[in-house]
Amino acid sequence: MATIQWFPGHMAKAIRQLEENLHVVDIVFELVDARIPQSSRNPEIERIIKEKPHLVIMTKSDLADSEQTKNWIKKFKAQGLPAIAVDSKANITTKTVTRISQSILAEKLDNEHQKGLKERPIRAITVGIPNVGKSTLLNRLVNKRAAQVGDRPGVTKGQQWLRSSSKLQLLDTPGILWPKFDDEETGQALALTGAIKDQRFASDDVALYALKFFRQYYPEELQKRYKLTEDDFELSDVDLLLKLTKQFGMKDDYERASDRLILDIRKGKLGRYTLNRTDGVAVE
Repeated sequence: MATIQWFPGHMAKAIRQLEENLHVVDIVFELVDARIPQSSRNPEIERIIKEKPHLVIMTKSDLADSEQTKNWIKKFKAQGLPAIAVDSKANITTKTVTRISQSILAEKLDNEHQKGLKERPIRAITVGIPNVGKSTLLNRLVNKRAAQVGDRPGVTKGQQWLRSSSKLQLLDTPGILWPKFDDEETGQALALTGAIKDQRFASDDVALYALKFFRQYYPEELQKRYKLTEDDFELSDVDLLLKLTKQFGMKDDYERASDRLILDIRKGKLGRYTLNRTDGVAVE
């Protein structure tokens, strides 16, 4: 499979903006896709924020395997990272986020109080990869359409302060990917979930990765969606993709069929799934 790489100039600019603004915020809200909790964690962001207090917010949890999401929250917490899960409609309240942030920053806020400093809003910066759902979450937290929302990567172009409440202010940033993915699977997972623009990867590579994954972890959903038989599961991934191509009425256009499979998975037509597993078994 071809290596997926994508690092446009505006991403480098976004990284510089994050570095420049980090000192004016109290906490980092790191958004990760619940379907790919590890693959959607940008090592560049981790490098920049270092020891800055932060909260991991797992978005799109209604699209992910619920048991895996619970396990990931436990795993993050075991690493000293407070984590919560929210759904695609950003079903979360400002009070909840504020309360958790106050808990994380309890010592700092107490010190300010002891020094007689006036109570002020918590200042948070939201960071994450493209298409992770930042704008949707921000709109919910400020209770209005303050941030542009889209279903494609690269919608947020600049930075803007948003007032969530008298106790919380938010600084939005564009989605940031990193120069080179450490492993092939990370790139495939990002591509399958829509974090990378479709023009940047070979759809048949990603479709084959998806077939291999669903055959291993969610075979019943794959079988039910495409009415596959036990004999079909004996086929190689390539032959199964060719069979689906014909089944879709696309003759030998396996690239079109690959696009169809990827879109079905993104839309949840094969059910909820989590590509990054907490059981330690990786898709090779």
